[in-house]
Amino acid sequence: MSKPADTARDGSSDEYTTLRTRTRAVLTVRGSRFIAEAFPVAERDECEGVLGGRVKEYFDATHHCYAYRLGPDGAQFRAHDDGEPAGSAGRPILAAIDAAGLVGVIVVVTRYFGGTKLGTGNLGRAYRSAAEESLASGERLTRVLCDLLAFSIPHACVGPVMRAVAGAGGRIASSEYAGDVRMEIEIRRSHASALRTALIEGTGGAVRFSGR
Repeated sequence: MSKPADTARDGSSDEYTTLRTRTRAVLTVRGSRFIAEAFPVAERDECEGVLGGRVKEYFDATHHCYAYRLGPDGAQFRAHDDGEPAGSAGRPILAAIDAAGLVGVIVVVTRYFGGTKLGTGNLGRAYRSAAEESLASGERLTRVLCDLLAFSIPHACVGPVMRAVAGAGGRIASSEYAGDVRMEIEIRRSHASALRTALIEGTGGAVRFSGR
């Protein structure tokens, strides 16, 4: 059983799951060949690059249908039928992505028409099945969302601060020892509030946050 994601105070998760590498699956349904490939992506520009590459590679294919879901919260998405009956390709592909619980992913399903019309229902099932098979074969990668906590402290507070950072699982991203000590700490988002409290308590209120 997998460990549940940590959550921030507002109840949102601070981790998400995507694919580690490109995956591929091929499905044949009544003569039509569906080539599904899934890619880990971060931005829309990457999606356009992936799609352009597929169109170039399979230049003689009948359709290049796709869907993607982007952003840690999955708020950015698109589903495209590329000439297939409305809702028969892009939406089933997106449904496969969502059923797999993945974000930061695009799935492109290229179809070579086999001469027999499948009907909207069978077509949707074929596109979803091809997408599901490509996603099922891929290794998952869990990414954690982090915040950067910036502050300054007197030199005398360095010891307590270092203990608080280590206890919260933070990482020192930068430090500068001048009149005061300035630090930037990379911390898992769901742990940021607790670290702020620990820093205030550990320094007796001497810590000064930058407001980031």
